[in-house]
Amino acid sequence: MRPSKPFLNDVAFCLRFYTRLPVPALPGEYDPHGLESGFGRLKRAVRALPAAGAVVGALGGFVLLAAGGFGLGPWLAAPLSILAMILMTGGLHEDGLADCADGFGGGRDVARKLEIMRDSRLGSYGVLALILAVWLRIASLATLAETSLGLAVTVLIASAALSRTLALIPLLFLPPARSEGSGFSVGRPHYLAVLRAFALSGCLGFLPLFGGAGFFRCLGVLFLGFIASCFVAFTARAQIRGQTGDVAGATQQVVEIVCLLLFAAHS
Repeated sequence: MRPSKPFLNDVAFCLRFYTRLPVPALPGEYDPHGLESGFGRLKRAVRALPAAGAVVGALGGFVLLAAGGFGLGPWLAAPLSILAMILMTGGLHEDGLADCADGFGGGRDVARKLEIMRDSRLGSYGVLALILAVWLRIASLATLAETSLGLAVTVLIASAALSRTLALIPLLFLPPARSEGSGFSVGRPHYLAVLRAFALSGCLGFLPLFGGAGFFRCLGVLFLGFIASCFVAFTARAQIRGQTGDVAGATQQVVEIVCLLLFAAHS
């Protein structure tokens, strides 16, 4: 049995896989057997997904703080922060949300829904989903920043980590909807890697405690974030009888929005 790769190597792999950040390969990452490269490697590397998500959230938080330092108010700083996160990921998850909205809303049967989801063109459902998703994230983050920049940054990190981890739910419990594509290539992640990811994201979910959030608020967000991910998975099961990479992306977006909204409520 091969020894597992160091955790830091898996963080670097997840950052390269999920973002456009120029993360170099670390010493010891090369696998001469080719068994842990690409999608095959991802099945094990997902244990580090919360940490990679936290890095994306932290960089978004840095932009939020920097914009505030230049004298921009929350409603100008928040859009810049969300924009930075979108640029970092290349709109990967937003694309999944838009494709799911178009396919689920515009197709009459499973085959047509999957065909629409594969189409690179954007339809009205996808446009509306993107507008609402981006606006809700900006508005929630700006509301948090009006209360406390520290709270906004910690919530941003926690929600980025938790949402990317819970995006594994459809991959874990649903069969691939196609016999090709990213959802099929990734397949079902290793259960132990997923359990480790859940444990780490659960810890990161309490990071807003340091920003002034209450314990039960953090606990409630963890629970409702999980419910939101299950809801997206259930919807995908009903709509296309399985999962795709787009479904995982849509799950990330929905969970992140739920987390930001819940922390922003009565903040």
